[in-house]
Amino acid sequence: MKPDFVIIGAMKCATSTLHDQLARAPGVSMSEPKEPNFFSDEPIWSKGLGYYDSLFAEMPKDDIKGESSTHYTKLPTYPRCADRLHEHLPDAKLIYVMRDPIDRIVSQYIHEWSQHAIAQDCPIDDAIRKHEELVDYSRYAMQLWPYIERYGKDRILPVFFERLMDNPQAEFERVGRFLGLESGIRWHEHDAKNVSAQRQRMNPLLTSVLRIRAIQTVRRAVLPESMRAKIRSRWTMNERPKLSESSIAWLHEQLDPDINRLGEWLGRSMNCATFRECVQNGSPPEWSPEDAS
Repeated sequence: MKPDFVIIGAMKCATSTLHDQLARAPGVSMSEPKEPNFFSDEPIWSKGLGYYDSLFAEMPKDDIKGESSTHYTKLPTYPRCADRLHEHLPDAKLIYVMRDPIDRIVSQYIHEWSQHAIAQDCPIDDAIRKHEELVDYSRYAMQLWPYIERYGKDRILPVFFERLMDNPQAEFERVGRFLGLESGIRWHEHDAKNVSAQRQRMNPLLTSVLRIRAIQTVRRAVLPESMRAKIRSRWTMNERPKLSESSIAWLHEQLDPDINRLGEWLGRSMNCATFRECVQNGSPPEWSPEDAS
């Protein structure tokens, strides 16, 4: 048994939220784990198609089945995804969620910093030049093109983070229509996640030790809360990082040609500076009837 659709990205664009909402919709079953990354990550790919099929084997036969793996649109990090996915899921529908490309970069920087992929003392203005993936994953046209070549635009739904946050019910219904859901689906409001927790730098060994109940008890007894807070602050990004004006200008230079191309496919004049306005105003952006190029 294989999925009927795949959310292919993009990273830090509310794909996890969309996955969770779809998992709650009647007639839809979503994979567990949430991000199998089967077609991208070599160690997981090596488990074979039997492993992948097993993720959907216990789902109700008549349900629409899906998975969400943002690694599938992380060129050039994972270059074989589109070929593999199309070979084994040629009839799948694809959903690609995009976001203001600069905002997405900032969110990815926070995530990578918290996961130790970016050094603690590397500010965002330096990181965007040292870590090319921060910029590459916001090249939406580049990430989409391999899938457009193989699947065609009709099998790919462009979704935008800003519209999803502004009017979630309407956008969710749009996703449902694309998937062929016969009955209406409802967006469930949920509590916002703790932002400060998302900005805490992870230390796997230390975390595992501190989770031991006996150590927790001793730590709370010996260290006053003020001291514990001071220690946490050293491992926490207390404010959302801000790019300098020169870095924003540099990012626009890097990304505008790609966003221009995306705009051509959508029949809209778009660049980094106008991205948010273009996707929020008016009707949902859809592919232009002209062939993508």
